[in-house]
Amino acid sequence: MERLTSKGYRVGNTENGYKIRGRQVSGNVCVRNLPGLGRVSFFGDRSWRAAFAVWTLMEGCHVRRVTALCAALMVGLVLFSGIGLAEGKTLSVFVSILPQKYFVERIAGGSVNVSVMVQPGASAETYEPSPRQMAELAEAQIYFRIGLPFEDAWLERIHRSNPHLLLVDTRQGIQLRPIEGHHHHDKESGHGSAHLEGLMDPHIWLSPILVTQQAETIYTALAALNPAKRDEYKGNYRMFVEDLEAADREIRSILKDVRGKKFMVFHPAWGYFADEYGLVQVPIEVEGKEPNAKELAQIIDLARREGITTIFVQSQSNIKQAETVAKAVNAQVVQLDPLAENYLDNLIHTAEAIAAGVR
Repeated sequence: MERLTSKGYRVGNTENGYKIRGRQVSGNVCVRNLPGLGRVSFFGDRSWRAAFAVWTLMEGCHVRRVTALCAALMVGLVLFSGIGLAEGKTLSVFVSILPQKYFVERIAGGSVNVSVMVQPGASAETYEPSPRQMAELAEAQIYFRIGLPFEDAWLERIHRSNPHLLLVDTRQGIQLRPIEGHHHHDKESGHGSAHLEGLMDPHIWLSPILVTQQAETIYTALAALNPAKRDEYKGNYRMFVEDLEAADREIRSILKDVRGKKFMVFHPAWGYFADEYGLVQVPIEVEGKEPNAKELAQIIDLARREGITTIFVQSQSNIKQAETVAKAVNAQVVQLDPLAENYLDNLIHTAEAIAAGVR
């Protein structure tokens, strides 16, 4: 039997689960876009029902999204799903990449055990979890996802291994941008970079301003699962935001004289960083793939015309083609690491390297 909520969302239970706005949602399916809460996912029928019930009650109220999220997590998960933290037990947290580990630990301190899926030196674009990680995920309480492709590919397996795992999407509240891929025109049209249709850029952790939003999502979820630590988490969260804002001010100062400049990268990981600080990222990759010989020649021509003197690569990528372009235009190759755990220092280093490389 279906009904209309106060905002006109058609909701009803069916033989296999629930419908939201006409979309079938089974009891065990990850729900990613709960209206009014943003990108939050729930595993297990009872946690979903309780979280949805809280949202239904609150949808007519003028409350902040994080308040609604906190209430849904607290009622729907801690009380009903049984994944709340037992007294004296350390919360087991999984994240996708090392910077997220830093974010969680800045907020939770030593009260959590954080495991990272993509280990140092591995590529987040081609990563596959190990059997050991899958076994550890079966015992985890919470996973903070960030939007990397492997998360979608492995989500169902993770769900099967741990149906009560709370999956929190840290993209909540963030306006995603399309990811660039080098787009080649004919000689009359010139060269440039274009957005790849339908592909959104997952590298949201490389803007400290966007990380302040991710930190709020992390704090809210952790405090819901461990309310005894709420005040401690809140204090740590506020200090972390202060450090992020200080880093943002320093980066702006470093890059103030190169605003509007183009910088060439092999993999387009720095789009949010570029947007934040008035730069233009030019990728070598063509639609997420290494360029062929013709495309490589076009990139070399573009680099010459733009006066590129530095090509930035990441250690996780194949840098041979970047070196080919650099040799052809007498440029240097500089490594940047978008997956470094020492997050704030690494962003400052990145800003200094870009400022020096585009002058």
